[in-house]
Amino acid sequence: MKKTKNIHFAICIDNKGYEASLELGKLYQVIPDVEADANDLIRVIDESGEDYAFAVSRFHALEVPPVVQKALLATGR
Repeated sequence: MKKTKNIHFAICIDNKGYEASLELGKLYQVIPDVEADANDLIRVIDESGEDYAFAVSRFHALEVPPVVQKALLATGR
């Protein structure tokens, strides 16, 4: 996965060991984090509503059109 600088959403493709924190196939909001990027991690808002860093390999980044991004952010994703 690319660095998360311009990535705002990603889908969980591996939640093994984190079933309570991540839902397989769910779209998550990505929080930019330079330190996480440098360590092959991605910071997302998980099921607890808090942001945590997970291995980048657990996600697939999605580029969404601005209108979709605005709608997703309005729903709290």
